[in-house]
Amino acid sequence: MLYSLTLEHAARCWPEAAAVRADSGTLCFASLNWRVERLAAEFHMRGLGAGDRLAMLLPNCPEFIEIIYACARLGVIAVPLNTRYAVPEIDQALHDCAPKGILRHSSLPRPTERLAWEVVLDEQPLNGADVEIPAPFYDPEAIFGLFYTSGTTGKAKGVMLTHKSLLANLQNLLPYYNFGKGSCYLHAAPMFHLADFPGLLSAAAVGACQTTIPRFEIESFSVAVQKHRVTHTVLIPTMINFLTLYPELNSFDLSSLEFILYGGSPIAPEVFKRAREKFPNVRFTQGYGLTEASPVLTLLVDEDHQEERLLSCGRPPFGVEVRVADSQGNLAKAGESGEIIARGQNIMKGYWNQPEETARVIRNGWLHTGDIGQQDEAGFFYIVDRAKDMIVTGGENVYSTEVEAAIYEHPAIKEAAVIGVPDPQWGEMVTACVVVKDGAALTAEELVTHCRARLANYKLPRRVEFYPHELPKSGTGKILKRALREPFWKGRARAVS
Repeated sequence: MLYSLTLEHAARCWPEAAAVRADSGTLCFASLNWRVERLAAEFHMRGLGAGDRLAMLLPNCPEFIEIIYACARLGVIAVPLNTRYAVPEIDQALHDCAPKGILRHSSLPRPTERLAWEVVLDEQPLNGADVEIPAPFYDPEAIFGLFYTSGTTGKAKGVMLTHKSLLANLQNLLPYYNFGKGSCYLHAAPMFHLADFPGLLSAAAVGACQTTIPRFEIESFSVAVQKHRVTHTVLIPTMINFLTLYPELNSFDLSSLEFILYGGSPIAPEVFKRAREKFPNVRFTQGYGLTEASPVLTLLVDEDHQEERLLSCGRPPFGVEVRVADSQGNLAKAGESGEIIARGQNIMKGYWNQPEETARVIRNGWLHTGDIGQQDEAGFFYIVDRAKDMIVTGGENVYSTEVEAAIYEHPAIKEAAVIGVPDPQWGEMVTACVVVKDGAALTAEELVTHCRARLANYKLPRRVEFYPHELPKSGTGKILKRALREPFWKGRARAVS
């Protein structure tokens, strides 16, 4: 369905318009569509069909765009994996979704989970095939992709996003992107991530061009914007902060930039002030959401970036309902705190192979986000805390239980609790609070090295606090994380960044 409504539509309406720009040259929509059809034919020859899974472990690259559309053309379920995962995390996701094959880049880890086939794209490029394939797949309710997120129990969850849910998110976002003739979208944030992924669909839907950089680096970002006259992109506040502090920024022509969508956390007032000075003609829009919502639930548009609202995550776009509910499920009044819940066509189908977890999160048609928030009289939402034990660092979600499980595997650990503490660069810093067994010795460096073999880099503790006897506990013996967090968040209006 999404192939027909985006790329195939663009190839009919704007066949000669630029679709993808890369260092090797520019592809028009007609040429991109031809390449996608040949790639879909090769996938078909390899035994892939509707409902089969295909894993991807790739950096940002033009091939990523072609692969996603080839999967959509056949109804194959794409599984873009986090490129920062450690091998055990990759293996867990592959074991869970059982893909028929994997497309990988040689610079990224090779999983030990064995699949029917593997292609290392930079060593063995896919050239496509000239064979007849079925008509374009069209089923709005079918799963388009599985997007893995960290789990509350340490087990990653495969979020099932359908063609319909991603189309709904695309329709919700397009009015805000405001693409025009000659627009160019830069994939600077990771393409496997739902913050950036919708740009792949949105750009093609309206005939806008796309370009990529392998990963966000200030110089490569600046070069790409100047070279390809980039107009639109998605960043996280950390990236914007780095850009505003880059001493060589003025040596690049970034005047083509028109729109920056950012998310992961609100932007600090001082960072936004610098961003306004560096990019006076850019429209900044904050997006709040989660993978389970395809992902956008609310948007804080450019004109609402006023001092008193910089901590807000905005209001829902047309097509999405967002509410604040108390513990009994009743709607909270303006200014009262409660869990943020949402519903709409953009909400996920559920978690792959986890019906109980799906039922826990989606109740009576409402997605329960686990975020604690408030809504003001004007309808603006504010995140004030989290009901779920999660840390957001540099735009990535980290569940404390996942890090704690890795820490407890170290033989010197007696007790451990992982919390998020404020960090001016990353929003929140993963911090391990530990008690070492009597007679054992352990350094922070040794603990981090131990975790590195088990966890993605962004999940590693950046700070380790050693406690002499035991961690604070409730009367029932439960570790009181709020007591651990309190000294770090004291004096702040919010308990999250």
